[in-house]
Amino acid sequence: MSLAHGRPYLAIPGPSAMPDRVLRAMHRAAPNIYEGEIVEMTGQILADLRRVALSSGHVAIYISNGHGTWEAAIANLFSRGDTALVLATGRFGIGWAEHARAMGVEVEVMDFGLKAPADPGRLEAALRADTGRKIKAVLVTHVDTATSIRNDIAAMRAAIDAAGHPALLAVDCVASIGCDEFRFDDWGVDVMVGASQKGLMVPPGLGFVWVSDKAVAACRGSDLATPYWNWNPRIFAEAYYLHFAGTAPTHHLFGLRESLSMILDEEGLENVWARHRALAGAVWAAFDAWGQGGDLGLNVADPAFRGSSVTAARIGGGGAERLRAWAEEKAGVTLGIGLGMAEPGSAAAGDFLRVAHMGHVNAHMTLGTLAVMEAGLKALGIPHGEGGLGAAAAAIARAAV
Repeated sequence: MSLAHGRPYLAIPGPSAMPDRVLRAMHRAAPNIYEGEIVEMTGQILADLRRVALSSGHVAIYISNGHGTWEAAIANLFSRGDTALVLATGRFGIGWAEHARAMGVEVEVMDFGLKAPADPGRLEAALRADTGRKIKAVLVTHVDTATSIRNDIAAMRAAIDAAGHPALLAVDCVASIGCDEFRFDDWGVDVMVGASQKGLMVPPGLGFVWVSDKAVAACRGSDLATPYWNWNPRIFAEAYYLHFAGTAPTHHLFGLRESLSMILDEEGLENVWARHRALAGAVWAAFDAWGQGGDLGLNVADPAFRGSSVTAARIGGGGAERLRAWAEEKAGVTLGIGLGMAEPGSAAAGDFLRVAHMGHVNAHMTLGTLAVMEAGLKALGIPHGEGGLGAAAAAIARAAV
């Protein structure tokens, strides 16, 4: 018998759960796109996007997903033949490198594997070895959505500075913005990319690029910046339509206005970060307990290097794939697939899954997901330690004091 009839729940790392009030804000007639409310609101949105990144720089909005913002960053950062150094800690670091290479950029990849963060010492050594100063920018994910590894961005900047290298620092924050602490100015970031469909709680379709004054000046001569991707007309728009290279994404903007108010003005950014840490801690506690009696566990051993928005995990013997199918078919909960953790079709391909706890998520949503997972482990006869749900509940109780 299936118990999935009712409202389904997506516990996948984007699109995340959408607040009803965001959806209601979008459910309206199209506005005048030449003057009035939408123009004033866009100015407020740009200011609040700086607030959510703790940035005093510039913001460009694109009608795209996160992959589009990769291309926007590449197009503006580089000219053909320039060199990028990519610090890869999972599928999305590799993906950004692939996009850059396909666009004519020379790419050097430092691959740190699927379980460990980028090493600032290795970065510093590589930049010291670049005596010809070929490397124009270092590209790194803050939280890789596939592995759930969180990199220390302040340490990356410190390594660049210690090497005395002029490279710009560009960071993919698609999986972390609005979830994990991020300080654009304080950490010395030059370019940051994000998207609407995860911590910002808006349907997929908006991409964002935050840019420092230093990056604007250093990249003015890029020959990869086509009219659509060029960030300068968007940043320094002389007419409203130039913010979007054409018609504004009106209804996404209405939704974003609502979500930014929820994050910044109602809950507060630091409280948002704390909520995500607490919910992540509950997921980790459950897996720690389950792992005591079976072939399952978290992908990242050190909690200091785990993202707060998504948890990557392994259940051996194809258990992850079996649990995902059971949770969706029997209980209405969709867990994330393992992405880039094993070759498709290989014996290990069914061993990985991801649990998202990003955006509009609270304690009962996370505990409900974990309860379904524990029920599935029992129903499928997958060996596991007892007390996972109790451990998660205890973690929530400690955090909520």
